Amino acid sequence: MQTLLDKSHVSHTSELANPPIPGLFDPIEISPAVIPPIPYPDESLPPLYPTFPTTYEPNLTGRCPVNFSALSSIMVKTASDCSQPLAAFVGNVICCPQLGSLLHIFQGYYNSNSDSLVLQTSVANDCFSDIISILASKGANITVPMLCSVKSSNLTGGSCPVKDISSFEKMVNTSKLLEACSAVDQLKECCRPVCQPEIMKAALVISGTQMTVSENKNIIGQPMEIDTMNDCKEVVYSYLSRKLPEDDANNAFRILSSCKVNRVCPLEFKQPLEVIKACRNLAAPSPSCCSTLNTYIVGIQKQMLITNKQAIICAMEFGSMLRKGGVMTNIYELCDVDLKDFSIQPYGLPGCLLRSLPTDVILDNSTGFYGFMCDLTDNIAAPWPSSSSMSSLTLCAPEEEMSVPALPSSERRKSTGCRSQALELSVPIFSFLVFITLLYS
Repeated sequence: MQTLLDKSHVSHTSELANPPIPGLFDPIEISPAVIPPIPYPDESLPPLYPTFPTTYEPNLTGRCPVNFSALSSIMVKTASDCSQPLAAFVGNVICCPQLGSLLHIFQGYYNSNSDSLVLQTSVANDCFSDIISILASKGANITVPMLCSVKSSNLTGGSCPVKDISSFEKMVNTSKLLEACSAVDQLKECCRPVCQPEIMKAALVISGTQMTVSENKNIIGQPMEIDTMNDCKEVVYSYLSRKLPEDDANNAFRILSSCKVNRVCPLEFKQPLEVIKACRNLAAPSPSCCSTLNTYIVGIQKQMLITNKQAIICAMEFGSMLRKGGVMTNIYELCDVDLKDFSIQPYGLPGCLLRSLPTDVILDNSTGFYGFMCDLTDNIAAPWPSSSSMSSLTLCAPEEEMSVPALPSSERRKSTGCRSQALELSVPIFSFLVFITLLYS
């Protein structure tokens, strides 16, 4: 499903939306003239309310000696992925991974005519400021450094002891590193990593530390050693940016980021005390339990857009919290809770789960719409954990199994639970085009 937001047309009149065009694969067109007014201006806007920014000429420091026009393509891509109205909702899976990739590529480009792989602190401050100013001038959210927890020191190499290309190439098996990371396989890298281990090896070598990697791929070492290791990984990324074409580097960095973000649930869960109280010792559908659960989940739906893999982890994590509290029955099944219920529900439309593969915000120049691709458009049941522990959860098939496992059944479960029928309606709100399509991640 492709969801698009009109960035320019805002009508000041009120009229009924046109009825959906018939046909399963035809678009559902909702008139821009029915954007609901915000009755209380002092309150925060609803999720995905169309407040689109204007572009302008950036005010640069003049102290960053870089021809930014040479990086215009990736700057435009990053500004689009971090666009002002969407950044907070797609930051975890689209904006921040792309911003991180931009910084890696900039770091390599800045030093392309020198032996250095990092920027000096003073120059890094100016260049980082210019990067953010340019992105904001192209429509990006000015708060992306805070949103993505990035700062100018990310460009300096920090405490990594190796910061020049000569020393780097003497210590690291660069041919193996480049071979592993020049064409990262987006379907295999996260479960059968090839590039990630080589980056880790290179960072360990140049860090000079004695850290080890545990069986679950976690770094074991003292806090200061881990900080040095992370700084050295930035140096490795800078080297890759020097040696790989811009598109190849960006593709590799985005895939590596997707592997990282899809390992954890980014949502924040408050203690579900009311849900536990209403749903403990339940054996049959209960309006009270399902109503309480629905109220809790509505709060979750205000946070952000997540991927299909993140939704599985989030559902399992929340279910584990409920099991620890004594809710042993699968209340997801009793109350018709789907995976997409853990993502944002834009104005009563069914929730959108982003693809687990790297994706970008789409800007259609012919229509002026921002958009992004949604996956799992059918109603996939949320998985209920078999225990209160999350330690055994894996989204990768065993080594000997290379076929893709079957998705859970998408057949809707008929229940007297709490599922609001409003989720199945096309509520006339603002300029949305919803295209139904079959997507695979």
